Amino acid sequence: MNNITVADYLVQELNKLGIEDFFGLPGDYNFNVLYAIGNNPNTNWVGCTNELNAGYAADGYARIKGYGALVTTYGVGELSAMNAIAGSFAENIPVIHIVGTPATKFIKKNSLIHHNFQRPDYRAFGRAFSNVVETTAFLDENNAKQEIDRILSVFVKENRPVYVAIPMDICKLAIENNPQLQTAKSDEKSLNEAVEHAIKLINSAEFPLILGDVLIKRYKVRKEFAKFLEKSQLPVSNLLMGKGIIEAENKRYLGTFLSEYENINAYNALKQSDCVISVGIINSDLNTYRSGLPFKPADFIEIQGNYTIIQNTKYTNILMKDILNELSDKVNTKFIELPEKKPSFEKSAAADDTRLNSKYIYPRIQEFLRPNDMIFVETGILPHGFAPTRLPENTEVNTQTLWGSIGWATPAAFGGQMADKNRRVILLTGEGSHQLSATEVSTMMRNNLRPIVIVLNNSGYTIERVLSDNPDDFFNDIAKWDYSKLPRVFEGDVWIAQAKTNLEFDNVLKQAEIEQKSRMCYIEIFTEKMDLPFLTSKIMENIKNR
Repeated sequence: MNNITVADYLVQELNKLGIEDFFGLPGDYNFNVLYAIGNNPNTNWVGCTNELNAGYAADGYARIKGYGALVTTYGVGELSAMNAIAGSFAENIPVIHIVGTPATKFIKKNSLIHHNFQRPDYRAFGRAFSNVVETTAFLDENNAKQEIDRILSVFVKENRPVYVAIPMDICKLAIENNPQLQTAKSDEKSLNEAVEHAIKLINSAEFPLILGDVLIKRYKVRKEFAKFLEKSQLPVSNLLMGKGIIEAENKRYLGTFLSEYENINAYNALKQSDCVISVGIINSDLNTYRSGLPFKPADFIEIQGNYTIIQNTKYTNILMKDILNELSDKVNTKFIELPEKKPSFEKSAAADDTRLNSKYIYPRIQEFLRPNDMIFVETGILPHGFAPTRLPENTEVNTQTLWGSIGWATPAAFGGQMADKNRRVILLTGEGSHQLSATEVSTMMRNNLRPIVIVLNNSGYTIERVLSDNPDDFFNDIAKWDYSKLPRVFEGDVWIAQAKTNLEFDNVLKQAEIEQKSRMCYIEIFTEKMDLPFLTSKIMENIKNR
């Protein structure tokens, strides 16, 4: 059996999962990991401007590629990235966080060296991360091979972040190049019982309906989900986080669930259904527009990553992939009459010199989208404006609706485009969020990427203004930047534009179609500070009435 170093082995096995790009920052404790990345002909090091952004970029990469990797140095580097890893944990994004630590001799002597506390505790940061990852590992001369195999098995099985700390000297330790990763399997008895129960309920229902969401993507079962839709022919909707998992041209598609505020057909169908089949849903406040679902998922059929609940009976150790395949094989095809009108924005009005607002912005963006686009939408009011959009074929939409960390979208869009450079990337961000992570625009330019960045400047934290007692509360104001000058600070080719009216925005988007073919497009658009998408207005009205 050939031997291999610990660092080379870890990089090799991650590359087998499809990871080609490793994001992070160098630090003297992680150099040996970086050398392993550089020496592998199939992997690439991507340096970012700070560790938090690198974590967000790895998150965006994993959303597109399937898995992502972040490398930081001990203490100061890893803690800077903790919020990004926590967001990946919350939303089932499989990112491995690799931390280079001081050499074993310093750990064993509990030596006081840099990036530590005055009273050294070399396991403190791993303990902290144990709360925001699925599992942690601290490698030593006795456990390195076994721990890497174990942690990667958990990584693949759970589709969530894992954390591995590697001392500098352990990186160079020779181990057997004999991967022994464990794969997850469904419990056959539990699976058969669940399928029998589900089929009986579906076939006896008058109006069964499917509700899909983002965990379909996380557990990598889009093909199985599409097969189930095709075989059953049941009406189908999706939640906000799952936007894009169902093709808009699907004849059984009711459109995105927008509560009782918009697309009332989807809301009424879910409310009236006597058997909702929920697949991979995240039933959180923002994903259901703070009003909740009009039914209880566990009362019917709720399929999650590794368990299923049917009429409040839980069947454990069942993989989403397996139960969808079984249901596709056994379900009866059922045709249910649906409304003919497909939900979407109406065609935008003719452009004029009216001041730009949300009523024009989002319908015009809908027209701007093209098949195969990848869209990253920042948290705040932007997801509400974008939610009713009708998507072209094979469009990928990414939001961080559950964790909701402002600043996520800019580095995530960078990571997403690194994962697939052949698709057009559109970033929609507010200027308040953009301020937290705008330096990653320089990394986009450094890597010769060509995203279309649209920065909505509405003079502060508008989503917080509508939630505050007073919209003019001082803490929702932010520093004023001239965003059109920002990319000029960085080295690279970029086309910059601004738009304050409908006509200007229309012209800018038309020009961006041309410019994006050769360089990044950076667009700043302006609205009134209290300009709100219709959905935001209705949500806030409902909250205040309650």
